[in-house]
Amino acid sequence: MKHVPSKVSVIVPVYNVENYLARCLESLISQTHQNIEILVVNDGSKDHSEQIIREYAGKYPDKIRSFTKENGGLSDARNFGIDRATGDYIGFVDSDDYVDPSMFEEMATLAEKHQAEMVICNIQKVNGQGKVIQKLTQLPDMPEKIILEDHFSVFSDISYFACNKLFRKELFKEKRFKRDAHFEDIQLIPQLLLGCKIISQTQNFHYQYLERADSITKTHTEKGLDILRAVEDVEIFFAKTKYSDQLHELKNFQIFEGVYCYIAYLAYVKNDDVFYKMCEKLEQFMKKRDIKLKNLLNYSRFGKNYLLSLSLKKRIFYLLFFARQKKLIRKLI
Repeated sequence: MKHVPSKVSVIVPVYNVENYLARCLESLISQTHQNIEILVVNDGSKDHSEQIIREYAGKYPDKIRSFTKENGGLSDARNFGIDRATGDYIGFVDSDDYVDPSMFEEMATLAEKHQAEMVICNIQKVNGQGKVIQKLTQLPDMPEKIILEDHFSVFSDISYFACNKLFRKELFKEKRFKRDAHFEDIQLIPQLLLGCKIISQTQNFHYQYLERADSITKTHTEKGLDILRAVEDVEIFFAKTKYSDQLHELKNFQIFEGVYCYIAYLAYVKNDDVFYKMCEKLEQFMKKRDIKLKNLLNYSRFGKNYLLSLSLKKRIFYLLFFARQKKLIRKLI
């Protein structure tokens, strides 16, 4: 009897991406995985995105399911797609990014092979011309099949992007992305991971993340406080799991997501008042969790000292921040 591959639902939220959408959809209709549905959710776009969606849905009615809804933000659009997905597995692709043709075939195959609830691939940052500007390896030195209980360092080492992962649909049974919140991936994906027994990974760089020129110059705001709120939500969930005694890994998660990633966001906050207010919130966050300078300096990721793994420029920035040289940082920014 011929094996029928698991069905994969790929959810693509769309909001004002007319310049990038066709390339994204082309990469999805070109997938070598045959049992696939592409749920394109137009989240109230005001440009020509809807026309592009209609064109592709008309040409590929067997693959593309299109929906239009009032604008509700990324989380709302993803949740809308989850509610309508009919696949065994769910993936997410942002509409300005694109993926390799074999991405979902390989990831679905790994999910079946290892009975994995989550599969991860590597990411490449690319510019508008498709040139690779950074390779983001996700879990170096880890096996293809990872039993979470035996390799729990994964919890604090992993990057919590939604888009380079394939999830068993059951993981979303009682879980959704948090509405009206930014950094929704940091809030939800760790909770989904904690619901897994087995995860799997490929070292292939299947996901192409577009570094848009307009996003690099974008001013960061108080929305960054949602990073700290996301970490708090994960802490509450973590305490209810069988891993609640794994406090070392929880602390590493707090340090990476709640301190290092948060400070990296702060580097692009232009308004002085907002910057200092957000710094104060970080100090409160660290004090409450007893995160000291020695914890930050000794923090390791993938078995290597994190600070020493960074470029000299980034290292200096973090060290100035840890030394409370905020006024000097503001001048440098």
